[in-house]
Amino acid sequence: MSDTQSATLAAGGTPAARTGFNVLGAISFAHFLNDMIQSLILAIYPLLKGNFHLSFTQIGLITFTYQVTASLLQPLVGAYTDQHPQRYALPFGMACSLAGLLTLAFAPSFGALLVAAALMGTGSSIFHPESSRVARLASGGRHGMAQSVFQVGGNAGSAMGPLLAAWVIIPHGQHSVALFALAALLAMAVLWQIGNWYQRQHLSRPRAARVVVENGFSSRQVGVAMLVLMVLVFSKYFYLTSISSYFTFYLIQRFHLPLQGAQLYLFVFLFAVAAGTILGGPIGDRIGRKRVIWFSILGAAPFTLALPHVGLALTGVLTFVIGFILASAFSAILVYAQELMPGRVGMVSGLFFGFAFGMGGIGAGVLGHLADLHGIEAVYRLCAYLPLLGVLTVLLPEMRKRKR
Repeated sequence: MSDTQSATLAAGGTPAARTGFNVLGAISFAHFLNDMIQSLILAIYPLLKGNFHLSFTQIGLITFTYQVTASLLQPLVGAYTDQHPQRYALPFGMACSLAGLLTLAFAPSFGALLVAAALMGTGSSIFHPESSRVARLASGGRHGMAQSVFQVGGNAGSAMGPLLAAWVIIPHGQHSVALFALAALLAMAVLWQIGNWYQRQHLSRPRAARVVVENGFSSRQVGVAMLVLMVLVFSKYFYLTSISSYFTFYLIQRFHLPLQGAQLYLFVFLFAVAAGTILGGPIGDRIGRKRVIWFSILGAAPFTLALPHVGLALTGVLTFVIGFILASAFSAILVYAQELMPGRVGMVSGLFFGFAFGMGGIGAGVLGHLADLHGIEAVYRLCAYLPLLGVLTVLLPEMRKRKR
């Protein structure tokens, strides 16, 4: 099925005209399992650092390998499946993640950790553009809401990673990572059923029911808007990487927390991200995505600027607020970009998921090296200014549509 179909169907009579909440729930649950598995590699950094005597730079290279692998492949996967739909791409991607998970559990060296990261990155590169396409196809026209439901599953899974690492992996060691192969197998079963549904949708769409939605922008306007969106994604994901990769080390060093206590604070942040994600899409459907982007990037700046200068209690409060505000950005940015380039859902989804992962990977490497040179607290003093880039939202055009 081409994305001109899935993104731009008429309001009545076709299977996609009604919101498929069962499918949205299933793909969100699969996203939960996928991102829970993917987040384990980040959550057990302190364990890996001790087992393999890693520097912060080496920790950054693990994240770099994982996220850059995903970022390079995602746009290619999305562009290919725009033209050549693949019924079972999703379970195949999860099989790659399963292989990476087992490699991580029994890795004997730093090189094997990089291989595990690359396999998991490959799985993620297949999962995200294809599952984002499924969410849009099942949206019934409520694209922002569908992306938020899809995203909240992933964010909830990411939030569970540190808790599961603290409860299962840290006490029992690196080999216990293999227990989470069961979650990967469950996800493969769910994604197999989604593949069957996807195939039925592809076969049932009459061409006469398709309507292309155009936005009336010139190629120059689209190019400028896409560049601005990428800068905003850069600011968001560089900051998120500073929390997801190094926040436990920051808390241990500055406040002398035990490892499991620091993991709980990381869970608070990731839980706030999951809670905030569900708001951005539906609100964007109602009031416009540009307004949501304004608030979700620039609105976090006062809190990020205050974070490096407060005590432990306020650190917990501010990280929750920052996570909650920043979380609404990506769904709004992604759907805005899909509306900028109608008919290219897979390519746009792959580009933005991939760019987000790439920025996270580059950020992990750069910030890890900065932490080695200047200390972990310097990372948070520098990253505090990133949300100020949200002022560039003023350059985004107001979205307007017409049907052809």
